[in-house]
Amino acid sequence: MSEFFNNYFNIKQIIESKREYKQQMARVEALPKDYQYVFKKIQGHMWKFAAGSGYDMMKIHYGLIELFEAGAADGKHVLEITGEDVAAFCDELLRSASTYTENWRESLNRDILKKLGRGNDSK
Repeated sequence: MSEFFNNYFNIKQIIESKREYKQQMARVEALPKDYQYVFKKIQGHMWKFAAGSGYDMMKIHYGLIELFEAGAADGKHVLEITGEDVAAFCDELLRSASTYTENWRESLNRDILKKLGRGNDSK
C-alpha cells in the first residue's frame, strides 16, 4: 500500500514530474514539425496502455525525445527512425513499460492456473 501512496500522493514527486515534463515537451517543440507530429501521435497512442503511475512511460517518452533529437540532428526523416509501421515501433517501446494489457494477461494466466490447481496459492 505504501508504494501506491508514494506513486500517487507524493506531492513533491508530482511537482518535480510536472516540471520535468514541461522541460521535455519544450525539447519536442524544438524538433522539426514532422518529428513533433509523430512524437505527439506516438505519445497519445502509448498513454492508452499506461498502467500504474505512468512514470515508466515518461522514461520511454524521454528516450524517444533523445532518439528524435539525434535523428533530426543527422538530417534523417522521422520515418527513417520509426519505420513506416509506427504502431510496431510503439509496440517495441512498450515492451519495457508496465501496461494494462500486461496486467490483463497476467490476471488471465493467474486466474486459470489458480482454478486448475497449478498456481502457487491453489487449494
